[in-house]
Amino acid sequence: MSGYTSFAIAGAGPTMGGRIAKALLAHGVSVVALTRPTSTSSGSLPEGVKVASVDYADIPAVTSALREHKVDVVISALAYGALSAQTPLGDAAKAAGVKLFVPSEYGMPTEGGKEGHMIPKSQFADHLKSLGVPSARIYNGLFMEFIPWLTGVDHGKFHILGKGDKPISTTSLDDVSGFIAYILTSLPPSKLQNATFRIEGERTSLAAIGALYAPKVPTAHVTELPEGFTKQTFLHGQIEKGRLSSGWNNYTDSDEPENAASGNAAWAGHQWKSVKEALGL
Repeated sequence: MSGYTSFAIAGAGPTMGGRIAKALLAHGVSVVALTRPTSTSSGSLPEGVKVASVDYADIPAVTSALREHKVDVVISALAYGALSAQTPLGDAAKAAGVKLFVPSEYGMPTEGGKEGHMIPKSQFADHLKSLGVPSARIYNGLFMEFIPWLTGVDHGKFHILGKGDKPISTTSLDDVSGFIAYILTSLPPSKLQNATFRIEGERTSLAAIGALYAPKVPTAHVTELPEGFTKQTFLHGQIEKGRLSSGWNNYTDSDEPENAASGNAAWAGHQWKSVKEALGL
């Protein structure tokens, strides 16, 4: 055991936070979900998860909840649009004596990033550092389960904006959540505090994934995605730049493939899912 036995999760929805909660419970630890008073996600939480209903902006209330449940580690699974809520959560974690904070990073590496979409995550990492709250950052590239959404296969084609030949790191949601639960309950604090983990289930490309979909839908290389695909267009652009590799280095603005799966060794013996397995192709 790592010495951490009590965990709080902010953003415990079914996509990521709920999976992390379920994976942690399998390790026999205490898990509390920090839910907003207006949240409806508590009904879908795994059995065994305690619930603390708090306004994330109310630092004293969050601090009280963390102390009440004797929380060692706060894990954020907040969506990008809610990342501003992490700042008061960090302040509450400091006040409550929390030993580790896992910010909502995941996805593409943001450490050292200067572009607009990276700034909220980089600023929060700096905020935790200024508070003296240790953090563990995790990069996993693209969630495999998001590939149909990214490429619009329900529109009858596997859309690729550009060539689609750039290497990307893809990792299943269950592998990411399982990895988080494993390292937090198995590694010593010295290996977790202020550490960065780069993980990768399968290194592939959109073109290669499109070939897997060939029996179902054709691949279409396009200059524009379907109407309304704003977020997808942004991600396709990042993929074309190589930034969806877990090995991307923002300091040198280049991919370092040898680092993309460097964190996998922390979960020794685990069999990582392939895209084909995760999507049932």
